[in-house]
Amino acid sequence: MSLEKVRLGIVGLGARGSGLLPLILDMPDVLVEAVCDLYEDRVKAAQKAAVDKGKPEPKGFTDYRKMLEMKELDAVITPSSWTSHVRVCLDSMDAGKYVATEVGGATSVEECWSLVRKYEETKVPCMMLENCCYGREELTILHMIRMGLFGEVVHAEGGYCHDLRSEICMGAENRHYRLENFRHRNGEIYPTHEIGPIAKYLNINRGNRMVSLVAMSSKSVGLNEWARRNRGEDDALAKARFNEGDIVTTMIRCANGETIFLKHGCSLPRPYSRCNVVEGTRGLWMEDKHSISIEGITKNQGGWDPECWEDLDNYYDRYEHPLWVKYRENGIFGGHGGMDGLVLRAFICAVKKGTQTPIDVYDTAAWMAITPLSEESIAMGSLPVPVPDFTHGDWINPRPIVPGPYCLDEDAPIAELE
Repeated sequence: MSLEKVRLGIVGLGARGSGLLPLILDMPDVLVEAVCDLYEDRVKAAQKAAVDKGKPEPKGFTDYRKMLEMKELDAVITPSSWTSHVRVCLDSMDAGKYVATEVGGATSVEECWSLVRKYEETKVPCMMLENCCYGREELTILHMIRMGLFGEVVHAEGGYCHDLRSEICMGAENRHYRLENFRHRNGEIYPTHEIGPIAKYLNINRGNRMVSLVAMSSKSVGLNEWARRNRGEDDALAKARFNEGDIVTTMIRCANGETIFLKHGCSLPRPYSRCNVVEGTRGLWMEDKHSISIEGITKNQGGWDPECWEDLDNYYDRYEHPLWVKYRENGIFGGHGGMDGLVLRAFICAVKKGTQTPIDVYDTAAWMAITPLSEESIAMGSLPVPVPDFTHGDWINPRPIVPGPYCLDEDAPIAELE
């Protein structure tokens, strides 16, 4: 039975949570019933934000487990710290609430298995809110892959390369969790922006799967150097040991023979990039060049040129994903170029209809597992480690497709957005 309104609880009201809150409050089919954070000032700020928008004041909590006792809640979103995501998801599923977790890796492979087991026990969906799966560029490339323009895909790359030195080093002052993760961990600690879209390109868990992984970490000097220049030679962070390498690279082999390359780097100066690349038997896309080269199609002044790049913008008229065609017609909303709006609507609409979410628990577990697997590989001198099959072998079988505008498993024409 369909819900008219989704009664939502939000766990985590830091920078990401407080950024998503106004977007959620603007949705006419969502009622924010409860907000929760460890810090009371953040809870009060979220309650005020709701009232300022003319909405009822949500109940406030500093213990999310108390919030989950609210029988009126239909669903929970957790943009909390990385290491708390799985606990919130497990408890939410136990309470019978649909749950969506913001991005980030797991702390252990066992955590990922616990998500899968809890879903299989409760049948309550758990969705990774991987907004990059809904980016205009990423969805257009997915559509082109499915149309056969790249031929057979052989290799894909992704990254999270972003100068976050200030955010990391100011973590204590700003109550931000990245600092402690960079001090104590060493791996691909933020993998899902990278692997999410690639998993859809390569049909991961739907006829393909990741089989093994090798990771390597560079030395760590960028954060110490930044702290010395900006906080002083005697500052604690100028002398602190950071385990996380300035550049972490990860290679993954897939069951069907494709390879994946991931790159993480947040502690050196550089413009933001997700480093996306897709290479197939008929063409290549490179995000950093915003360019594409398709055999027999990419044009130079004199016609097709195998040495020529063409701007991806020239391809949107013919190949833009149906979801983005309709989205632009209706009006783009939300941060990160509109992808935040789409991923939230994908979750909300699944809750309203009582269906499976377009990114399911098996996707969520596989993507989050890259973090602990990369840590294990690096700790063993970059030895290969196996990637678990969280589907128990079902990856070789066709998966049920839940049709709808936010479906990521087929590119059907879209009459209306929900």
